[in-house]
Amino acid sequence: MTAKTHVQDLPTRPPQGHCRRASRGRPWYDLPENPKAAEALRRLRSPFLLFSVLLSYGLGLLYCTSIFSAVAPPPAPLPGSVYRSKELFEKLLPDLLSVNSSTVQLNTIWTSRRKLKQWKDCTNHKTEHPGSTEPFGYLIVDANGGLNQQRSSICNAVALAGLLNAVLMIPNFHLHNIWMDPSEFKDIYDEDHFINTLEGHVTVVRDIPEMVMERFGYDISNVPNLKVKAWASSSYYSDVAVPLLQEHGVIRISPFANRLSNEVPSDMQRLRCLANYKALRFSLPIAAMAKKLAGRMVEKSSLSGGKYVSIHLRFEEDMVAFSCCIYDGGMSEKVEMDSARQRGWKEKFKLRGHCLRPDLNRMQGKCPLTPLEAGMMLRGMGFSNDTPIYLASGKLYKEETHLAPLLQLFPLLQTKESLATSEELAPFQNYSSRMAALDYSVCLHSEVFVTTQGGNFPHFMMGHRRFLYGGHAKTIKPNKPKLAVLFQDTNISWKAFRGQLEVMLDESERKGMVLRKSSQSVYSFPSPDCACLHDHQANSTLFKRYQHHHGVG
Repeated sequence: MTAKTHVQDLPTRPPQGHCRRASRGRPWYDLPENPKAAEALRRLRSPFLLFSVLLSYGLGLLYCTSIFSAVAPPPAPLPGSVYRSKELFEKLLPDLLSVNSSTVQLNTIWTSRRKLKQWKDCTNHKTEHPGSTEPFGYLIVDANGGLNQQRSSICNAVALAGLLNAVLMIPNFHLHNIWMDPSEFKDIYDEDHFINTLEGHVTVVRDIPEMVMERFGYDISNVPNLKVKAWASSSYYSDVAVPLLQEHGVIRISPFANRLSNEVPSDMQRLRCLANYKALRFSLPIAAMAKKLAGRMVEKSSLSGGKYVSIHLRFEEDMVAFSCCIYDGGMSEKVEMDSARQRGWKEKFKLRGHCLRPDLNRMQGKCPLTPLEAGMMLRGMGFSNDTPIYLASGKLYKEETHLAPLLQLFPLLQTKESLATSEELAPFQNYSSRMAALDYSVCLHSEVFVTTQGGNFPHFMMGHRRFLYGGHAKTIKPNKPKLAVLFQDTNISWKAFRGQLEVMLDESERKGMVLRKSSQSVYSFPSPDCACLHDHQANSTLFKRYQHHHGVG
């Protein structure tokens, strides 16, 4: 006879004819008429037994999963999501080094025949104020950020002072915990030239009069500080700032970076133009050093008629950390980047989940190009190894390692450190904004400017070059998402690789000369607001005048 367990004694349905009233409120299998079933279920419902069952199930599932994982290959990474540039570099190196005769000639690289009609200098228009010409009061702003973010704040402050009919105090520079540059306005820019150029448009003073500051205990922090949201409209300032200015005679806006919309009335745009392209001139020490660097770069470019390519690289440690992108440094790289983020931004990245998807950052083109990638890109576009290159950058992350491939591809590469002696650079060495100003000046006058990452430096540079060169930025601005896909494909042939990059160069040519759209910055797209219709001869004269004032050429 086969023995039956308690579970086998469980009936499959309630006993026929059982009273429904008696069973109401409890399950049929728990009735007194089923004592063996009740005992079996009592055991099954024991916490220890239930835990044992679940544990056995979980271990079995884990075992099956591990067997499947060992057999099934991991999913392929999405195109453009992984850094494999070094592998591609090693594969294509023979082809990269074989391109010794340039298919790109610097004196004919920009072949566009498009013209923005004719340009006419419009920065001398006077700003009209209805009613009284007496200023309503004084405007104080704090310009925060690096060199070009501060530049944006300065120009916006000039435009805002014009709108408010206010006297502008020379902007304060806010010390940033990343750049750590204590430079003041006069250390970077020619203060007298700034004040004199704006005369008749906006009155600029170095200090607020004592009789005004007396009301605030001679403490600028006691001046009413208007907290403004980013990209505020001109109407907001007219509605909110003007009454406050009339009431107190002075207002302060801190911070002021990105506190004015790109879309403002034409008078304000012209003041932005006047401030950016004429009033802001680098201080004499910077201008003199910039002249030396640019002159030496021209001398070292004699084989190409004095023309050279400038590359702006953003592969400094803080930039790599901020991007949250993963390269090929493994665990040591992760530790260094986590430490850099903690130093620079404290808990910001942890709280907002900034670094959750580095693969998406790369796919979206947000990862800074490495020197190796910049070199591969230019070789693929047709630049040969005798192309003179000026590299504008701060201290590169693991510079010796990362710079070696770029030097291998372009041995004529120069930096401000290689063009000048340590004694010459000493007055600028520990000031990031002053060093950036030197880079800005040398890049401005290159035949080709290459931007590898977004930011204020390339935005201002492209706009400045458009202003000087008849509307053409003369800039290579690669499609970063496409580059990410291209650099990940280690199976691509040299012919296909080069073909895609030549197309990208053509795109930069096509997009070099464009008019500003309403939502775009006048600092990147100065036409037609800043240079409305002046002819080529006038533009050439303007360029020479700029070179003379800035000590270049």
